Amino acid sequence: MAWQEAHGPARLAIVLINWNGWRDTVECLESLLRAEGPFRIIIVDNGSEDGSIERLQAWASGAEPYMPPAGPLRRITMPALEKPVPVRLIGPDAALVEPPGPEPITIIDAGANLGFSGGNNLGLRQALLDPSVAYCWCLNNDTVVEPAAPKALLARMDATHKVGMCGTQVRYFHRPGTWQVLNGQRFKLLTGQSRGIGLNQPVTRPFDPKKVARETDFVLGASLAVSRAFLETVGFMEESYFLYFEEMDWSVRNRGRFAIAFAHAAIVYHKEGGSIGSSTRKGHRSEASEYYLMRSRIKFYRRNFPLLWPLQYPIGVVLMGRRLLRRQPKKAGAMLRAMLGMSRT
Repeated sequence: MAWQEAHGPARLAIVLINWNGWRDTVECLESLLRAEGPFRIIIVDNGSEDGSIERLQAWASGAEPYMPPAGPLRRITMPALEKPVPVRLIGPDAALVEPPGPEPITIIDAGANLGFSGGNNLGLRQALLDPSVAYCWCLNNDTVVEPAAPKALLARMDATHKVGMCGTQVRYFHRPGTWQVLNGQRFKLLTGQSRGIGLNQPVTRPFDPKKVARETDFVLGASLAVSRAFLETVGFMEESYFLYFEEMDWSVRNRGRFAIAFAHAAIVYHKEGGSIGSSTRKGHRSEASEYYLMRSRIKFYRRNFPLLWPLQYPIGVVLMGRRLLRRQPKKAGAMLRAMLGMSRT
């Protein structure tokens, strides 16, 4: 297996956030650990209540058997990896001071839900304690990757002058012939609307990788790699967002200091919204997703574009009205609570 054959220092660290989603994480690991390396994997468990850490350890030991799911992507994770897979378990304090060990997988028990940004930051800080790590790949746990993806990502970042951020092809897991996004999204500053490049287009459609990279305002957070130099200069994710707008905030803080690249040969399949109910389909976001999206939207403008901040409230009212027209009053209520600075429940 790839993880057994990988030798030499790992220049790429892959950070996965797990929150009550060990089954998705196991499938993601089964794909990653047969990919071309070397790289190290850091899993941050965000206070799961479903026994995720124990189930992940059981999978690594071979006590929890893995059965590849049905469907066209079954090929990526079959047959199941040989076990055991060495795993190291540490707490949040140790993660900030103890360098990664020789194990291919480190699990950090965060002890609480730190959110997307807080969880990733903990994993990123652990990764940077390894001096050989040049790049960190924040990858959603509800993904699987083609075997060449890590190597293609590493090659693209190596080839890009002063690279800061880099994305990949992201295809829908349940519709692998369709893109969710090519690299990232275009963002309209005045309205706060964003649209994925290549969204819902067939993967057979030709594209220009250089043009995609130029048009990327921010890389999709589901598959977002950053360089060590970027982290040391721009800093880590802003943790006050908890969910959403972290990658936009990163791009704004970057302000052209580092390049945005596109690893077009790296292919990732995303189940989309597995943890909290995010969705690019109209009307399919969960109430929690609507709440955090509105909350982070307002925070983003207040932090970065204060002159446009007041405009977000009438825009928010329009968005709430659309939810009411769709007969989704609970979603509209969640958005209203976010606009008023109230708690989600």
